[in-house]
Amino acid sequence: MPQQVPTVPASEVPEDAVVLDVREDDEWVAGHIEDATHIAMGDVPARLDDLPEGDPLYVTCRGGGRSARVAAWLNANGYDAVNVGGGMGEWEAAGRPMVSETGQPPFVR
Repeated sequence: MPQQVPTVPASEVPEDAVVLDVREDDEWVAGHIEDATHIAMGDVPARLDDLPEGDPLYVTCRGGGRSARVAAWLNANGYDAVNVGGGMGEWEAAGRPMVSETGQPPFVR
């Protein structure tokens, strides 16, 4: 039986939330949540010391699939993690603020 992952819509993530973005580098560079921590999904198990301290820790990706898997894994390993439903696509659609690393307007890649 699959584990239920706590999920909150992107539009309801608190402004002061501690966010972990698990997308790939090119996705992050194009646009991300300011002050989020970026650790690509495949690197999370090896970089637990780099996880930001948050209770809960909000996990996001592009559409919510990768972040749901990471949130489930983190929860199974003693962390309090919440999936950002709809990911950065929903975040952008909700008009939530983003920044980019390119000097160009941020967008979800």
